[in-house]
Amino acid sequence: METTNKLQQVWNKRPLIISGPCSAETEEQLMSTAERLAKTGKVDVLRAGIWKPRTKPGLFEGVGTKGLPWLQNAKKATGLLTTVEVATAKHVEDALQFEVDILWIGARTTVNPFSVQEVADALKGVDIPVLIKNPINPDLELWSGAIERIQKVGVKNIGMIHRGFSNYGNTEYRNAPMWHLPIEMKRRFPEMMLICDPSHICGNRTLLQSVAQKSIDLDFDGLIVESHIDPDNAWSDAKQQITPETFGKMLEDLKWRSETSDKEDFVNALAKLREQINHVDDELLTLLSQRMKIAEKIGNYKRENNITILQTGRWNDILQKGIERGSKLDLSEEFITKYLDAVHLESISHQNKIMNS
Repeated sequence: METTNKLQQVWNKRPLIISGPCSAETEEQLMSTAERLAKTGKVDVLRAGIWKPRTKPGLFEGVGTKGLPWLQNAKKATGLLTTVEVATAKHVEDALQFEVDILWIGARTTVNPFSVQEVADALKGVDIPVLIKNPINPDLELWSGAIERIQKVGVKNIGMIHRGFSNYGNTEYRNAPMWHLPIEMKRRFPEMMLICDPSHICGNRTLLQSVAQKSIDLDFDGLIVESHIDPDNAWSDAKQQITPETFGKMLEDLKWRSETSDKEDFVNALAKLREQINHVDDELLTLLSQRMKIAEKIGNYKRENNITILQTGRWNDILQKGIERGSKLDLSEEFITKYLDAVHLESISHQNKIMNS
């Protein structure tokens, strides 16, 4: 009963802080990491990779089930709750046997509905919290589907982990954060916990602090960060791990924010500014509607003169001028490109209806 109460208290805590090595390598390494994390006084849950799905064969794929008693002993020694990644029914069975407190489903599993269903079936009738990482590819339906599969077997405490998305050509991050996607998931599941995994987003130590702070500013509910007693010599993902002490200092330096405030001055000022935004949004939508009506007129002329919808030279000219104008208005090139792409596609859709009517 005492463990159950503590688990519920930790699950409800905000921010929820999870840390530990990418992989459990030896019992000594895991115990030492746990003790040093506990000493920071800031960590709630010890994480460790027991089974590691690696991209290529021959890489270290985890110590397997023999590492679960190590986690159990670390919990007894430090009081930290424990969490591991599971990808099969056997993983779930073994983790439950050794009293792991929280399970998480990794990105490579979330992407496969068959694997998620196998894990879900193994969890029928089990009262244990489950965290679900986003799939590797930016597909919110797969993420939502994984959540729904776990919900349907009766798991009550479910949370989401944002660990970034694989993106061709991305160089700054190991996995591009694509912040609009977890924001959309928060809109779909407003009461569900959402925590950030800056380690897998960054793939390096340099950007951890800034990505963690960005998630806090976006009202995420916690962090899961990889830590290791000797990061440079870790058996997996060495570049993105930090020492427990570095993590403790990182947590001290982060600025934690509240979702709202009941201060009268703040509430009144925010209400006025939001009303201004509402008016501007209405004007923008009206202008966009007018733009589409003009595009439809152009579509009529193109149909009458047997001209293609797409005019590449014209589109390139619009895009270049938009980027230049946006820069002068303090709007990023990335935003202008995405915005104009969306407007262009909508214009094409309107003209396509005209051309084929």
